Amino acid sequence: MQLIPGVNLPDDALEFSFIRSSGPGGQNVNKLATKTRLRVKLAALESALPPGALARLRRLAGPGRLGADGGELILTAEESRSQGANRQACLDKLAELLQAAWRPPKHRRPTRPTHGSQQRRLKSKQKKSAAKKLRRSGPIDE
Repeated sequence: MQLIPGVNLPDDALEFSFIRSSGPGGQNVNKLATKTRLRVKLAALESALPPGALARLRRLAGPGRLGADGGELILTAEESRSQGANRQACLDKLAELLQAAWRPPKHRRPTRPTHGSQQRRLKSKQKKSAAKKLRRSGPIDE
């Protein structure tokens, strides 16, 4: 299965399960198992992703989406009242995560504030200080 260009996942890497959804919905919630849980084996993704992307994927997913042993990614969807739509929503979430992990982060070049911006900041601080100084009440001389 190809979720994003360049990443082919074996079908056995994805495991869907359907459970009852929570929240309001009347009989639909009580009768049907529409909430979708997708479990993705990260070992299967290792060969499909470039170096470093799996670590970025783990970081982007966060501890709440990783399995207990850290060997699988767990995504859920319960936005829709149909299994098919929730299944597609899970796949979309996975594709979004994979795309974000695929791109390496931009290298940040540190910059320094310009001389003009420093002067403007100091001038505004002096102005505020002077305004506050006028508000103070001094000692009363009799």
